[in-house]
Amino acid sequence: MSNNSAEVDWDALTAAARRAMEHAYVPYSKYPVGAAALTEDGRVVSGCNVENASYGLTLCAECSLVSQLQMTGGGRLVAFSCVDGDGNILMPCGRCRQLLYEFRAPDMQLLTVSGIKTMHEVLPDAFGPEHLSR
Repeated sequence: MSNNSAEVDWDALTAAARRAMEHAYVPYSKYPVGAAALTEDGRVVSGCNVENASYGLTLCAECSLVSQLQMTGGGRLVAFSCVDGDGNILMPCGRCRQLLYEFRAPDMQLLTVSGIKTMHEVLPDAFGPEHLSR
């Protein structure tokens, strides 16, 4: 599957992120987040944030998305969308950009508050698995 943004149904992907957001566990911040991504083989994987009383243990929506990716056969992510409780597009935090980078397909795209960007645009000069094999 090509990752040309014209082939990505961004509305459907964002709707999947909104559905995931409805499952968020956010008793402390009351700030639900949902994320969804399209894989190279056409699957949609999603995730929501899961808070913890020990705030540092909170899992971002991208964490549960990557877990679902692995649990449903692995693969690489070609397109990604993330929303808040009002359905507004969110930019993944730095930690989550690094997490997504690990599982990206070449030229992975993200729907951001500034429009569609590649992973390389949102995490330039990133450190990844390719650096460990040197």
